[in-house]
Amino acid sequence: MPTATPTATPIATPGTGPGPRVLDALSLLSEVADELVLRSVRDTHLAWADRFGGHPGQRAAAAVYAGVGAGLRVASRGLDRAAATGVGPGLEDGPRGRFVSSAVNGLIGDRLARERPRLAIRMAVRHQGRDVPLDRDELAAAFPAATGRVVVFLHGLCETESYWRRGRERLGTTYGELLADQGWTPVFLRANTGLPLRENGVALAALMRDLVAAWPEEVTRIALVGHSMGGLILRAAGAVATEPGVPDRPWSDLVSDVVTLGTPHLGAPIARGIGHGSRGLGRLPETAAFGRILDWRSVGVHDLVAGLAQDVPPLPHASYRLVAATLTSSERHPVGHVVGDLLVRVPSAYGRDRWGGRLFPGATVLHVGRTDHFGLLNHPEVHRAMREWLA
Repeated sequence: MPTATPTATPIATPGTGPGPRVLDALSLLSEVADELVLRSVRDTHLAWADRFGGHPGQRAAAAVYAGVGAGLRVASRGLDRAAATGVGPGLEDGPRGRFVSSAVNGLIGDRLARERPRLAIRMAVRHQGRDVPLDRDELAAAFPAATGRVVVFLHGLCETESYWRRGRERLGTTYGELLADQGWTPVFLRANTGLPLRENGVALAALMRDLVAAWPEEVTRIALVGHSMGGLILRAAGAVATEPGVPDRPWSDLVSDVVTLGTPHLGAPIARGIGHGSRGLGRLPETAAFGRILDWRSVGVHDLVAGLAQDVPPLPHASYRLVAATLTSSERHPVGHVVGDLLVRVPSAYGRDRWGGRLFPGATVLHVGRTDHFGLLNHPEVHRAMREWLA
């Protein structure tokens, strides 16, 4: 992994000026309607017309498309100017807005960071729907029962920290609550999952360094729990923190356990399928627009094609716990073997390649049957295992 120092990426500090507004989201919607929807319809329409020799109304149709596109661009700029003044409700004021924000960041978060930074999520500790500054007083207020044992939870692609409460009404508890009863302090993070995995790794390494330094109690043990892409970001952060030349790495030395839930360590078939689909659609003018839609996916989604391989080694002193799920009761069932949990197959979740190589020699593995990718966010079998692993 290329050398990078965690100090290179400022994170977890609330931005100055107005936060993202609903008007920002509407402006983005206008831009997408122009760049993606309208242009895709236009290009497909005109390509099919050319295929069959054209027709007299082609020029008029092109003019109509141009006029609608100009109107959408004007609307987008106007909404941007209004949003910059702080007018209207904040996008992050409610759970629905936070869901939309995280989903959009997962899909095009790298583009938002470049072009619409107010809409781009910055990695942060979260508590009651807000970022918690990494200041000792702020952390003490957010975590009044803080202990020296900290368990950090990081969600997957397009998710928010609230996903860790999935199914709580039915099960009566969550991983965080379970571990709090065992003396751990659960800390939930939110990240822009559209950014490259390694860029998020640098941000997480910096966050963990600052979190440990400002924590109200002396940190004696850290556990890291990641769902799906979150597990890859945890690995990337560990690699940053242990690179030669990084001067200060107390947080990584304190990590005793890393738990990954449905993490595509060796890539996810669905991400590969999207890539193949976009290339295939791009071969013909009539379908190229649909390929462009698929190509709007973020670098974070691209990174799921291959996962992270041997150049991102595990922390040498940490115990790795790798959890995989299948729709079938047995991981050896032909259907379960092929589809896994619908998004990630068992060998990838275990970090085992087809030639017998293992990314995590000596790791503990757990198979959970009859559930899907999101069922791993709160599952009784994982509850029992975590109670033992993090005793």
